[in-house]
Amino acid sequence: MSTKPLRVLVLTCSTRPGALGPVVARWLLDAITPRAAELGAELVPVALADLDLPLLDEEEHPSAGVYQHEHTRRWSAVVDAADGFIAVTPEYNYGMPATLKNALDYLGSEWAWKPIGFVSYGHTAAGTRSVQHAKQVVSTLCLVPLGATVAMRIGDTVRDGRLCPDAARDQQGVALLDELVRLARSLRPMRESGRPGAMAGPLPGSYVRRLTPDDAAQVTVLQRCSWVEEALRNDTMAIPALHESVEEVAEWLASWHTLGLWLDGRLLGMVRTQDDGPDCHLGRLAVVPDLRGHGLGRWLLRAAEATAGRQARRMVLFTGAKSLGNIDLYRSEGYQAASAAGPEGTVTFAKDLSGTR
Repeated sequence: MSTKPLRVLVLTCSTRPGALGPVVARWLLDAITPRAAELGAELVPVALADLDLPLLDEEEHPSAGVYQHEHTRRWSAVVDAADGFIAVTPEYNYGMPATLKNALDYLGSEWAWKPIGFVSYGHTAAGTRSVQHAKQVVSTLCLVPLGATVAMRIGDTVRDGRLCPDAARDQQGVALLDELVRLARSLRPMRESGRPGAMAGPLPGSYVRRLTPDDAAQVTVLQRCSWVEEALRNDTMAIPALHESVEEVAEWLASWHTLGLWLDGRLLGMVRTQDDGPDCHLGRLAVVPDLRGHGLGRWLLRAAEATAGRQARRMVLFTGAKSLGNIDLYRSEGYQAASAAGPEGTVTFAKDLSGTR
């Protein structure tokens, strides 16, 4: 999984003038911001009152993802970029505010496989009936409600429009954030597999997506466990993949088109390509040692060939001169020895693409 920081929206749900919601949201942000920094989470306050969402006015069903109005597209972008949510909500007449229900109803897939926690406030039931109501709705949207909550009875908590200091309540807020972050990380593979550009992989439940510099740590680990055998077979440790730092990996991930094969948050394999006029250079084909021999390398090789630009007329790669397994794979896929020079101790192969263009 990517090590990109988690983005958590803190939603202030009441839009009533003079509502207590902004005060509660301010307390929550103050209480959990230090812990968020430790966990690598970014807290983003969002007031539903600032969204200017009218009662749902889109003609298409939200599941279609076809939005006619700019206010919907803005809201979609905000939610889609988030990894989790904390809703600061009052209780109105045994339920959640209509503004929260409306904001939820506007969207579909943007909510899926993201955790949501609740901080509620109210009189008799401390807002808990609002949370019970909301959990039914968010579950239908494939949001995952937390077990941890914070519930505040206004009469016991508020003095002169301010929240009374309460260390125990502060700890409840931190515990809610801890659970949300753990769940957001666990659910990240499910979110990624459903995003545009991701495609099903060769193993049940696996998927392939383009890797970014945020994936550099996982790529570094994969490289170091995958090229040890290459080094032993070719009697050399002068293999860049074994020595690159995370920063160096991030640098080339920014410029190469690199496909990563994932399963349950684990990077199983990768391959990178880069167009250069009539040639498309292919490299760093790697599969974790425990899954070799299952056809994953061949699958990734073919997937990489499909990413070559329309102007490319051949695929070009090199491998260790003594890496006989690699050489057999490339030959079986139509690659032939080429005269182009590679690093010392390697052989270069090329595959004609002109018949497939």
